[in-house]
Amino acid sequence: MSEATEEQRLAIETISNLVTQAREAQEIYATYSQAQIDEVVLGVAWSLMEPANNRRLATQAVADTGLGDVDDKITKNHRKTLGLLRDLKQAKTVGVINEIPEKGLIEIARPLGVIGAVVPSTNPVATPYNKTLNALKCGNAIILAPSPAGQKVCAEILKLIHQTLEKLGAPANLVQMLPIPASKALTYELMRQVDLIVVTGSQNNVKAAYTSGTPAIGVGSGNVPSIIDASADLADAAAKVMESKTFDNATSCSSENSIVILDAVYDEMIAELEKVGGRLLDADEKQQLQSTLWDQHGHLSRTVIAQSADRVVGASGLKRESLAGAKFLMVSESGWGKDYPFSDEKLSPVLTVYRARDFEHACEITSGVLKYKGQGHSVSIHSKNDEHIDSLGHNLPVSRVIVNQAHTFGTGGGFNNGLPFSLSMGCGSWGGNSIYDNLNYRHYMNITRIARTIPADEPTVAEIFGDYWQAQGIEQAGT
Repeated sequence: MSEATEEQRLAIETISNLVTQAREAQEIYATYSQAQIDEVVLGVAWSLMEPANNRRLATQAVADTGLGDVDDKITKNHRKTLGLLRDLKQAKTVGVINEIPEKGLIEIARPLGVIGAVVPSTNPVATPYNKTLNALKCGNAIILAPSPAGQKVCAEILKLIHQTLEKLGAPANLVQMLPIPASKALTYELMRQVDLIVVTGSQNNVKAAYTSGTPAIGVGSGNVPSIIDASADLADAAAKVMESKTFDNATSCSSENSIVILDAVYDEMIAELEKVGGRLLDADEKQQLQSTLWDQHGHLSRTVIAQSADRVVGASGLKRESLAGAKFLMVSESGWGKDYPFSDEKLSPVLTVYRARDFEHACEITSGVLKYKGQGHSVSIHSKNDEHIDSLGHNLPVSRVIVNQAHTFGTGGGFNNGLPFSLSMGCGSWGGNSIYDNLNYRHYMNITRIARTIPADEPTVAEIFGDYWQAQGIEQAGT
């Protein structure tokens, strides 16, 4: 037996055991009432939101992965979980969830079964908790597949969740993870054996999920552009861009990667960005930074992604005194595509700046950037011009238009907007995804519909085609 075949056999056996245990636990859990399920959800959520646990997990996440900022991860874990609980609080996920008497329909929520969840190293705590809470809310079991860098902190998460489940008398195997060390073979076998696979992170994993033969939800890559038009409150826009771009050292796929500033306010906007800690590099400094951010194969360097601006400056050998203490770095760019690497996602506090002649030119630049990388994800705009705002929704290949907000916080759901709280953003067909929405609890359930008879609602042919016939001069006699 070849080594590859032996690895595959072991993966099949390992995953089969995990899935069997998950199914046994889920069969018990499927009998729970809404009140019982809600108690489990709150208990599991508190195992993260309890301040000491949150700090310990955030600290370990940064230590293990080398990505992000501890205090920001604490904020993210708290805020994202609290927001999700707000969304879940009144949601019905057990039994009858909707009745439509005029249609004779009754909708009944049903669990999917066993969920497989692939989670990234950029958010090794918030993302697994988010997916676990959504899965549990809908009566499912879940098996987590962390990244290699996130395995140890995921194991600590599992300990806390198991303690909570046991305390509440719920089956511990409702939540499991791949054994350490995880591998691609185990992850891909998990995709084949579960009832639904949800993937956040590597686009290779997203593609593997879609070709696994299992129902799958994958999310697209980010490369968010932000338009600053002439009507914007420039100081407010600069503060929000800074807050968003620097949060957790830009680990989020929703962090702005470029801003497109209209010529009429370009100089003033750059000045505002400098006031809040941005530093615009000259051509030589830009080249130094480029050589550090990407290796010779065009891959982002692990030594600088999700690091502070000071560390990026040091690693790049940038010597200008005014760069010391910068919160984020800016580089001017004029094009997009493989010959313009700064038009791509950077996963670091580096912001690409474009200068647009007018709003139409800004849309042209933004569309070009998105079509190169990040199509389907989102765009933001700082503006008071409703025509400009609405035109983005009608014309750009994005699933979200975030208006006058710090994009990192707005796109994944905010307390001041109506998007569902999530760490996984669908990008629709533009991004090769099966969903366009923020991944949320509705994606974790089946719905059974009971359909009773209602008074017949059958139109005549003339009622349907009458206006068309008249417009086209078609003879209606004999119909």
